[in-house]
Amino acid sequence: MKRLLPTLREDKTSESLISVINTIQIAAKEISFRLHQGALAGVLGSTLDENIQGETQKKLDVVANQLLKTLLLESPNVHAIASEEEDSIVVSPNSGHYLVAFDPLDGSSNIDINGSVGTIFSILRKPEGEDTGESMFLQPGKAQVAAGYIVYGPATMMVLTTGKDVRTFTLDQTVGEFLLTKERSEIPRATKEFAINMSNQRHWSPAIRDYISDLLKGETGPRKKNFNMRWNAAMVSDVHRIITRGGLFTYPWDARNAAKPFKLRLMYEAAPMALLIEKAGGKASDGYQRILDIVPTDIHQRVGVVLGSAQEVDKCLEYHAQHPKPF
Repeated sequence: MKRLLPTLREDKTSESLISVINTIQIAAKEISFRLHQGALAGVLGSTLDENIQGETQKKLDVVANQLLKTLLLESPNVHAIASEEEDSIVVSPNSGHYLVAFDPLDGSSNIDINGSVGTIFSILRKPEGEDTGESMFLQPGKAQVAAGYIVYGPATMMVLTTGKDVRTFTLDQTVGEFLLTKERSEIPRATKEFAINMSNQRHWSPAIRDYISDLLKGETGPRKKNFNMRWNAAMVSDVHRIITRGGLFTYPWDARNAAKPFKLRLMYEAAPMALLIEKAGGKASDGYQRILDIVPTDIHQRVGVVLGSAQEVDKCLEYHAQHPKPF
């Protein structure tokens, strides 16, 4: 089987970008080891702190963030990093050409129950003339030069695109290398699976409420087929299921908190996942706009997300078109 770095070279990926991805895989191997040690590594449970999002940090959130932050800032090819766990960007002492945004441990509420979690990353080129400001990162998702995630499940897998195909690499624990196990992912256009947090139903907009209601009516409803619901409480594992066999994932606007009507972060979660989904033949929208066209106004900006099998995303967007934006 092909190893990660030689595969990237065969794809004509630049050596500087390969170096950044290599740094991410080094951190991922260490995170994977600590996760699989579980309680033996002393990384279960929460800290007494909250991150910039106002969320209680798990111990491994802090460990994963520090690992990625330290290694990336040592890379001569990285100019700055932005993390979901950091208040603001951190500029490297090096003058590299790349910016890296990441969610160090998506789905960290699953850690203590031995559920799947993951790392999501996005790589951008540093704009010409920008040195230190957050505005460097405020680029639309379509400007990403690479994006991917590592899912830490029964196997540790990296799913990656450098703008071409979406490839899957599996960590061989015996040799400590990510090996190519799927050359090209292609998401089926149609699906009978959807993923949503049903406990929020009473807070949804009419568009998503009507859409889900029709799915639940099954073959006796307007869709004329039965759907299954899946929900892993970790975007990375829900998206991995879609990359693997199709489906629809949505985390929509809801009315609980006017200051935070969305759950997912544009730069750390929505944009990198949208790039992967589109490169695998799917679609990704906030309900009204293609996610990859959204220009961030803040590094911690949140958005609605509807992504997955193209035909099903289009159907969901038809419901949104019948209702005005709630935001």
